[in-house]
Amino acid sequence: MFFAVVQSGSMAKAATQLRVTQPSVSKAIGDLEAALSVRLFDRSSQGVEPTLYGQALIKCGAAVFDELKKGIRHIEFLPDPTSGELRIGCLAAITATMIVPTIIERFGQAHSRVILHVDDESSHRSLLSGLRDRKYDLTIVRVGSPLAGDLNDINIEVLFHDRMVVVAGIHSKWASRRRIDLAELVAGPWILSAPDTWIYTRLAEAFQERGLAVPTARLVTLSVPLRTHLLASGQYLAPFGHAALSLLNAARPIVKALPIDLPDRPWPVAIMTLKDRTLSPVAERFIGCARQVAISLAGKSRAHPTGPNVA
Repeated sequence: MFFAVVQSGSMAKAATQLRVTQPSVSKAIGDLEAALSVRLFDRSSQGVEPTLYGQALIKCGAAVFDELKKGIRHIEFLPDPTSGELRIGCLAAITATMIVPTIIERFGQAHSRVILHVDDESSHRSLLSGLRDRKYDLTIVRVGSPLAGDLNDINIEVLFHDRMVVVAGIHSKWASRRRIDLAELVAGPWILSAPDTWIYTRLAEAFQERGLAVPTARLVTLSVPLRTHLLASGQYLAPFGHAALSLLNAARPIVKALPIDLPDRPWPVAIMTLKDRTLSPVAERFIGCARQVAISLAGKSRAHPTGPNVA
């Protein structure tokens, strides 16, 4: 009844929604306020609005109902370990790589009846908000420079450390070179991502550390198919994550990492979950699959769970 009143903003509307009388709703809320010795709602002719105490009850109550829902899902999952649902939040820059699709593909092969809901978010703040509001079971992020806010309630497990490489098509004029100086590529035909992405940041740092101007983009996109098609033509250059490059060339070589001396600055890819939230069996199996993909990408043991700030 409390949550029905919160959602509807009215005792009368809550009563209609629950198919009970308005006096019974009012009595239930009054009894709850008496039990807690605080006022949960401010009443007015326009309806009701949660007080500071009401907001506190909403927060803890949401966590209680979330755990109850997950417990029911767990019970439903036990008879059939290939079924269930999982909600995942990712940055658009992550889903635009080959990494997330590869994890999903491998997971789907073993768990064909699991429904995955994957959302692109524009910032890590929205991902954190989604985790805390129980919108997402887990999120996949890149870890880097500090983010404002307390992350004490967040588990951050680093899967692997990615690094930037500069690539060109295997038939390009650069592909046969044994060594290339970065200065030779300043005026090159570059395919770049937006300036707020990690791959652009790493490329800009590489040029700036050499005292060189950051290249001007001929095309700005995160689309892997578009970048791959244009790179295969041999006319373009682009920065790529080494992990995505490995997956892109898995079936047959399409592009090649050029022999350029670049700063070695790994950028961790990680999974975030809530510390106070019990993971469902589906989430645990998805994370296990992500670890397996990470090991194959990194070629070495994955990093241990850690708690750095998120960029």
